[in-house]
Amino acid sequence: MTSSISFKIKTLALAVALSTGTLALAADPITDLMQAANGPYRMALYKTNSKSQDEALQAVTQAQETWAKLATQYSAKPAAPYDRDPAFAASVAEVNQVYEQALKQVKAGELTTAHNTLERVRDVMAEMRLRNNVVVFSDHMNAYHSQMEVILIHGADTLTQPKGLLQLTAQTGALSYLAKQLEVQAPANLKANPEFDGLLKAVNQSVSKLEAALLNQDAAAAKEAASKLKGPYSKLFAKFG
Repeated sequence: MTSSISFKIKTLALAVALSTGTLALAADPITDLMQAANGPYRMALYKTNSKSQDEALQAVTQAQETWAKLATQYSAKPAAPYDRDPAFAASVAEVNQVYEQALKQVKAGELTTAHNTLERVRDVMAEMRLRNNVVVFSDHMNAYHSQMEVILIHGADTLTQPKGLLQLTAQTGALSYLAKQLEVQAPANLKANPEFDGLLKAVNQSVSKLEAALLNQDAAAAKEAASKLKGPYSKLFAKFG
């Protein structure tokens, strides 16, 4: 796990890049393939978070095979805008290595470890796009996820600190902004999708419950609300992330 300082810096960098509007919308073959690989990747994350070793193995294998298409076609000679990225080939290889490691862990029955290993794929793809001035809806999902992780990982400890309620309120304010950006930045086809709308509302409701507990200065309720942030996000991510 990266240090909390490094984690917060990456979160801030991504949020600033997304909010400034300096990134281009995806319209290139590599990003298209990356997005195509994102669906099987999400399923691999979902299945390694369950208890079925066979289903997890099938999902991770499919995700690896989908990524291999991108690697085979573009590792040696990437298309624009990735053609001027000196780290492109290394990033593609890193994703391959992550999948290989996750497969070994799944075969050993270590599904939780494999799930944590696979989290790195999300980061690498986001870093690749960020370096090359490309943005897709997944990047907004990742920005929310990063801030949510800050609260999930450090929220309980934050509440025990002096002025902990105020600190967590500030962190939740950032999360609330990023949740609203999911609606603002969603492409038209998602905004018109009733399932997406319902899942996004559940995410916003989970943040609102945390905000309400913090405004009431109820540390116990805030801790409980914070612990329930992941479920609604995971459902949204699994289908539309």
